[in-house]
Amino acid sequence: MLQIKYFKEMTFVYAILISLFHFYINIWGGISDLWFNSAHFALLASLGFLTYEASQVDKEDRNENEVSAVNLVLAVLSLVTFVYMVLFEESLYADYDAQMRMSDLVIASLTIVLAIVLVKKSTGYIIPGLIISCIAYLLFLGQYIDGLFAFAGMTPERFLYRMYYTSEGLFGPIATISSTYVFMFILFAAFLLKSGAGDFIVDVSSAVAGKYTGGTGHVAVFSSALMGTISGSAVANTVSTGSITIPMMKKAGFKPTFAAAVEAAASTGGQIMPPIMGAGAFIMAQMTHIPFVTIISVSVLPAILYFASISFYINIHAKENNIKGEDNNIKILPILREGFHFIIPLSTLVGLLIYGFSPTYSAGIAIIAIVLSSYLTKNKRMGIKEILGAFALGSQNMVVTGVLLIAVGIIVGVINISGIGITFSQLIMEWSDNSLLIAIVLIAIASLVLGMGLPVTASYVVLSVLSAPALVGLMMSPEMAALVNAGIEIPEVAMYLLSAHLIIFWLSQDSNLTPPVCLAAFAAAAIAKAPPMKTGLMSWKIGKGMYIMPVLFAFTPLITGSWMERIEVFSFAFFGIMCFSILMEGYWDKKIHIIERVLYGTAAVLLLLQDSALDMDSYFGIIQNTHLIGISMFIFLMSTHKIAAKKGLMNEEVSV
Repeated sequence: MLQIKYFKEMTFVYAILISLFHFYINIWGGISDLWFNSAHFALLASLGFLTYEASQVDKEDRNENEVSAVNLVLAVLSLVTFVYMVLFEESLYADYDAQMRMSDLVIASLTIVLAIVLVKKSTGYIIPGLIISCIAYLLFLGQYIDGLFAFAGMTPERFLYRMYYTSEGLFGPIATISSTYVFMFILFAAFLLKSGAGDFIVDVSSAVAGKYTGGTGHVAVFSSALMGTISGSAVANTVSTGSITIPMMKKAGFKPTFAAAVEAAASTGGQIMPPIMGAGAFIMAQMTHIPFVTIISVSVLPAILYFASISFYINIHAKENNIKGEDNNIKILPILREGFHFIIPLSTLVGLLIYGFSPTYSAGIAIIAIVLSSYLTKNKRMGIKEILGAFALGSQNMVVTGVLLIAVGIIVGVINISGIGITFSQLIMEWSDNSLLIAIVLIAIASLVLGMGLPVTASYVVLSVLSAPALVGLMMSPEMAALVNAGIEIPEVAMYLLSAHLIIFWLSQDSNLTPPVCLAAFAAAAIAKAPPMKTGLMSWKIGKGMYIMPVLFAFTPLITGSWMERIEVFSFAFFGIMCFSILMEGYWDKKIHIIERVLYGTAAVLLLLQDSALDMDSYFGIIQNTHLIGISMFIFLMSTHKIAAKKGLMNEEVSV
């Protein structure tokens, strides 16, 4: 290890400069996308090599002014890849007619190796192994495979050219999303957190939800939903809000495993909660060419349903274990008065997006709004120290995500070049026997398997490239498919495409909760001191809304319909999910019998289904017959259940 004086301070300044560079280019521009993406990789990779390994060692046992000689060399080489791009790209086209020189081959190979090495350091062996397998398949393995997945092969020179100098590989659309949308919104989140938004969110949640049955559990859900509008990261949500809410839940009487599972499930909702929705929403906008504002607007109602499903489990668990709300005297008005300025940047962000400004420009203006609005308060003003800290935190938080997305660009490039995506879509159509439900089940299984080794964003990117076309084809009617195949543009197809991507996006999130690899659940278990695998199983159960919503996307107009149709589906699905929760737990005000569970399950199905699923005709206009029958069953069951519970309580009092 090399001892470098003021190394910690130098890396801090370097991180600030990286954020300032991205902020300037995203707001004012000045260089091509290829150069910007190359700089994005070089800067983040160099910062990662300088700081990442040190961050893995316990802070008490490490010297923050030490760096290994190997990492220092790798950091310098990362910067060389960008410098070479700037100095020699134009001469490649002008003097060599896009024929790769030896130096081009070396630098392109070096860039791929550096990306793989840093991804291995940050995420393990799975993604590097997948990248190497994809490269091998494209270069030579495909020649030895028979059948649908056979590929004639590609020369190394041609492969390196397409991966380094074109938009098909490292510095293509996925890298553009990382360097623009994702970076700016992670920087926006860093500014909000440095300004004290995390504490404000927990305080508001306690004031709003703390007094209800199972109040501390609802605080976890509410605070995670609000935090999701900032971070869009399941693990970040778990660590930030969970460090407060999990001890609160345990103190109130929740078992450690249940408390950790609630926090993990709620924090996973951060990536499906508008307006940020993690990196996936920006990638979705780029891949579908559907406006980001459209994506977040149709995602609001499903996100509410997901958080409601978790609250139902909390309410049932609290009733069963007699866990009351907090008897606190927290007043909402003083909290809002102290933290009202946090509403200004969020409103600015959403307002600019709706008005039509680009997400990167909107995020930049919203960052400025955070700083300016902080001066409307006395105690939370952002000085130079806080501003510089936010810039440094933005770069540091972006290292793993940024390099990962660039590396995943290799996988996406191989899929597109080889045509595997089209083949895989055809296989899904064949295996599902043209059944949309079976296709969703197949994709859910694939996402679960991929999620064991890939982070959520990478899993979504790979699956969407492979299976989204098949889903769109299954959702369209034969008549519509015929028109599309004839080259006729139909506006409704864009919404089917969005629905297909949202199905895949939601199913990809489940890897945060599902054993054996469930990072959000493991993080929550560590805070709660609960068994990790048991916590994972419990969080998987509580987060079952991740499976219900994709079914609604596919078989109802929750995404593709008018706003009246969406609200109708949302309203009845709310009670359908409540019935489903009661069915799963077997309890409401008292333990329910097997016949009641069957009836609640029937009501849930009717409330979630459309008339078309049962070949019914809708006689009541926008309201479905199945929904009317289901809500009637729900009201009857809840009424009789309440009466029976009261009689049972009265009999107990008489016997006493």
